[in-house]
Amino acid sequence: MDEFQTGLVELLPRLRRFARVLRPHDADAQDLVQQTVERALASRSKFRDGTRLDSWTFTIMRRIAIDEGRSILRWGRVVAAEDDATVRVADLSQADESLRADALAARDAIHALPDDQRRAVALVLVEGLSYAEAAKVLGVPAGTLTSRLVRGRQSLIQTLAEQGVTG
Repeated sequence: MDEFQTGLVELLPRLRRFARVLRPHDADAQDLVQQTVERALASRSKFRDGTRLDSWTFTIMRRIAIDEGRSILRWGRVVAAEDDATVRVADLSQADESLRADALAARDAIHALPDDQRRAVALVLVEGLSYAEAAKVLGVPAGTLTSRLVRGRQSLIQTLAEQGVTG
């Protein structure tokens, strides 16, 4: 594998995390990651040296998600809702039950945010992109990203405090 392919492989865990923000159902998130990697490989000639591979692939993923969302609206497809049979498992690498519960509460609080805030929180707080990079990925001005992030953080803090999550 060359450097580009190696970089994509190293990004897979981060792509999976961002995909789960865009598509909460695991199968949909996995499909989104696969489509992103396929498009990144097909568009490799458009990647410019000096560009961050993570920002570039997150942008690809966001555009795919937008396109799919529009397609769903146009064709009126119905996606099955999560039900009692859907397994809800915290990150098994967490050693302690209270940490797993807190992780699930944080995940649920993030998923409860409006789309614009959820995406901003995921890119900056979870994936570690700078404000400028996240704004570019989302296609919004930096001030808009900052506003969404502030509102998202405030909502998360309030929601988690109400649930007694302190860490």
